Amino acid sequence: MSVKLQTPIDYLKGVGPNRADLLRKELGIHTYQDLINLFPNRYIDRTQYYKINQLQRSNADVQIIGKITTFKEVAQKRGKRLVATFQDDTGTMELVWFRGQKWIRDSLKLNKPYVIFGKINWFSGKFNMPHPDVEGLDEHKENLRSVMQPVYPSTEKLSNRGITNRVVSKIMQQLFLETGKRFTETLSENLLTELKLISKSEALFNVHFPMSQELLSKAQFRLKFEELFYIQLQLIIKNLVHKSKIKGFPFEKVGSYFNTFFKAHLPFELTNAQKRVLKEIRADMGSNAQMNRLLQGDVGSGKTIVALMSMLIALDNGFQACLMAPTEILSVQHYNGLLEQCNKLNIRIGKLTGSTKTSERKKIHERLESGDLQILIGTHALLEDKVKFKNLGLAIIDEQHRFGVAQRSKLWKKNTSPPHILVMTATPIPRTLAMSVYGDLDISIIDELPPGRQSIKTVHRYDKNRLNVFKFIRDEITKGRQIYIVYPLIQENEKMDYKDLMDGYESISRDFPLPDYQISIVHGKMKPADKDYEMQRFIKGETQIMVATTVIEVGVNVPNASVMIIESAERFGLSQLHQLRGRVGRGAEQSYCILMTGHKLSNDSKTRLETMVKTSDGFEIAEVDLRLRGPGDIMGTQQSGVLNLKIADIIKDNDILKLARHHAKNMLKNDPTLASASNKVVLDTYIALGKYKNIWNYIS
Repeated sequence: MSVKLQTPIDYLKGVGPNRADLLRKELGIHTYQDLINLFPNRYIDRTQYYKINQLQRSNADVQIIGKITTFKEVAQKRGKRLVATFQDDTGTMELVWFRGQKWIRDSLKLNKPYVIFGKINWFSGKFNMPHPDVEGLDEHKENLRSVMQPVYPSTEKLSNRGITNRVVSKIMQQLFLETGKRFTETLSENLLTELKLISKSEALFNVHFPMSQELLSKAQFRLKFEELFYIQLQLIIKNLVHKSKIKGFPFEKVGSYFNTFFKAHLPFELTNAQKRVLKEIRADMGSNAQMNRLLQGDVGSGKTIVALMSMLIALDNGFQACLMAPTEILSVQHYNGLLEQCNKLNIRIGKLTGSTKTSERKKIHERLESGDLQILIGTHALLEDKVKFKNLGLAIIDEQHRFGVAQRSKLWKKNTSPPHILVMTATPIPRTLAMSVYGDLDISIIDELPPGRQSIKTVHRYDKNRLNVFKFIRDEITKGRQIYIVYPLIQENEKMDYKDLMDGYESISRDFPLPDYQISIVHGKMKPADKDYEMQRFIKGETQIMVATTVIEVGVNVPNASVMIIESAERFGLSQLHQLRGRVGRGAEQSYCILMTGHKLSNDSKTRLETMVKTSDGFEIAEVDLRLRGPGDIMGTQQSGVLNLKIADIIKDNDILKLARHHAKNMLKNDPTLASASNKVVLDTYIALGKYKNIWNYIS
């Protein structure tokens, strides 16, 4: 990477301090390097010239050669507009400017040949072109001209301050002149040959000034591959360094806790997927390196039992374990579920949440430090400085996307040596995203449901079918089943949501009257104690219908509830719909999910509903969700800066991503420290990227 590329953008001819300031603030362009990495959004074919009599009313971008014959100012409601008559040998049209009139009058000459370019409008019987790009014909012929005209990312502020697409193209040309179109190669000879890639210099030139459609696509492929290759290289190196530097506790034995549980207390036969995952976890914890593993499994796939068995291995080796969940409801549920199993094995287990009383906390702190307490379940409360373990060997984090990276590392510091880490999520992360975001974690997937679980039948019904849906609910209640009816919750409009919920509650109360039917209602405006009381009534089977907002999305387990009705289903995202559906289907009976909507649906809503009806595979659903929403939204705010990519798109360029990961893995397998002469280029680039903080910006 030539030093020249680290030159501040202010020094490039044609930029100057004011433009430099705008480019920094609006597009984050500080150096020549940043400018060269400002890749076009799209390209316009500038090979064709139109005559005025050939124009169509199409609002398309066109380019025409002609001359300006007159200027006039026309008054309008606010201010004036400048109108020029433009003619060629076939007719006349108008050019219109709503701002910058003085500069335009001064810089454009009458009867001089110009090339104009812009969008065509048809207005009161005549073609016009507002704010055209105007270039002298001679200058136009001389310029570094490409067949495909690049269109660069821009902002309103840049356009208003005169930094148009043409200005950006001009300063880009200047950059290529100053660097002599020569750029340091960043990929090894082997990669270039094997993948038939064009050189770095050729790729950069053709992405900004493509000489043909074919060269443009070669340039884009080369640059996308390079970007994804270095991200993957960084993640894989991070993982290898982690394994070689951060020593874990080797849990060499599988002892009586694990074996007794496996032989005598396992509530059901493990699925093959659970067995495979346990094997991977045992291998990690048995090695000298710290485990750093992500466990993905759909709602109800049996992650908790894998978590318990992993904790038993830690206990068998004389260590403590903890499990941290994002909400109190979820941590209490984990605690209640594990308490029964731990009592059978005489294991001492405690729970610590925000509402644990001070006297109780003190006892827990003491028992942890003495080693008397073997397993601790809790919320963020586990991260407080007062919480100290005697020897924490395994930390399990549930629903990781709700915890930031900083919170994870706090758990590490509870010990002289970091404990093994197992991160669990029921939010399936599309494989594409997992490779890019969690590429430094090893990934395990439970991809089959326990035996006896039937898949949930999902249907989409319109509001006009409501009477049939109510009849179906009555039939299910007669069979002794329970029903959830969920209303959307959109923060900005709590009043409307509350009204929807209350209206719904009233109409359901009319159709399912007392004393034959009992209804629970749960929403965000209730006091926690009231919420809990209603939840408990439903769990005990005292009420048949639970009307709720999305508070039940995470972790409520009522095996007898077999129907989930989602009102205004078009207002929910895919992953939310999938999570809600996972609340039913927990018993042996056939369960149903009914998606209720009005008739007016956007295309995205239709896609979401069709996907839900078609599949219950969380990974397939996550891939559709990724296509609809993009990576930033799916990762949530904590990870939103994750993929600040310059040219690649991890959804559309999924194949290139896989290719890049494959080659990065191979290279490190054959040359772990990139020390060989043939990989010198790669090592130099990798170090330079770290130094100039370009690639690290991609990875959260």
